[in-house]
Amino acid sequence: MHTTMSRSLLSHFHFLLHPIPIPNPSPPRLPFSPSVVARFRSRCKKAKAAALSSGVRCCSGFSGSGYDPSPVSETTSTSAVRKRVVSGVQPTGSLHLGNYLGAIKNWISLQDSYETYFFIVDLHAITLPYDVQKLSKSTRDTAAMYLACGIDPSKASVFVQSHVRAHVELMWLLSSATPIGWLNKMIQFKEKSRKAGDENVAAALLTYPVLMASDILLYQSDFVPVGDDQKQHLELTREIAERVNNLYGGRKWKKMGGRGGTIFKIPEPLIPPAGARVMSLTDGSSKMSKSADSDLSRINLLDPKDVIANKIKRCKTDSFTGLEFDNPERPECNNLLSIYQLVSGKTKEEVALECQSMNWGTFKHLLIDALVDHLQPMQVRYEEIMSDPAYLDGVLADGAATAASIADETIRNVYQAMGFLQR
Repeated sequence: MHTTMSRSLLSHFHFLLHPIPIPNPSPPRLPFSPSVVARFRSRCKKAKAAALSSGVRCCSGFSGSGYDPSPVSETTSTSAVRKRVVSGVQPTGSLHLGNYLGAIKNWISLQDSYETYFFIVDLHAITLPYDVQKLSKSTRDTAAMYLACGIDPSKASVFVQSHVRAHVELMWLLSSATPIGWLNKMIQFKEKSRKAGDENVAAALLTYPVLMASDILLYQSDFVPVGDDQKQHLELTREIAERVNNLYGGRKWKKMGGRGGTIFKIPEPLIPPAGARVMSLTDGSSKMSKSADSDLSRINLLDPKDVIANKIKRCKTDSFTGLEFDNPERPECNNLLSIYQLVSGKTKEEVALECQSMNWGTFKHLLIDALVDHLQPMQVRYEEIMSDPAYLDGVLADGAATAASIADETIRNVYQAMGFLQR
């Protein structure tokens, strides 16, 4: 989640990482008609209120032989509640193709099968120096881009992290149970602190993984979509949850007047089969990133056609004959073919057959057209959303209210289990 999100992973973690098929839909149209929006919101609130009042939630399907990440069937029981998924992206810089193909595009299909909470992680955006004047605008821009990409607020709760104060409260409580040695081993802290220098490193850079754990555990999440570079953070979250459960849960919590049992559900990873790691256009061995110095290294979701064309024409390639997937000596080739596969909606086999005899010039024109065709409708929807600030404010307020109703219950349980005087 610390995006643009080393402790050795536990041996059992490998069998948890079964890829989960996620379809490759085109972003659906959003309901901008006020009457349609009102109807969707009303239906959504009633459904969520019924789910919350029922008190019934599905447990993770983890067992000794693995886990079943399949969502609860909508036809099995009217009282069954879908399994819960949470994720978010920082509002620093412009959202780019890596954010979209690696995360947001997969969210679109998840919202149809899971109870989903997608938020803008603005609190994570201040772990490094940032532009105070731009944070608020960037947060709104990111929220609008979520919706423009196809996140439907009638299906998913969309909100701003700082608008649900329990995120920070739970982080502090979790910090008291998190050994400092666990945080010192985090790879991203080592890399970023080395780059910034000790005098310029804020304590938040060391402790943000605890905030990330709070983001996940606050909502009793069943699954968290993660890329290869985020597995360590999720494993830390799991370890923190298990530690708090052992320290304060079970009979200890019951003696404090609670229900007993586990305080936190242990979340499982949700690994998309493709697009989990989109690489830089200038270096196929590095991840596409907002923080890269050169804008030529990424395709921003709001880049116009001429900018996209210029970046693709100038992107790094190689001198091999033909195009192919999965050749370790050709990281740029694999990355560009993967991008084309994802934005065109074709299978890997179809792309391999289509492009195997192409030269780079022919393929780049093909990729430019596919990118423009895929991104242009999103850009139009983004402008529509930004032209209606009341609509966007309403979506974020509704999402925060729904999220807070769950977060507040979790934080009350944690305070009780840890022995605090109840309010």
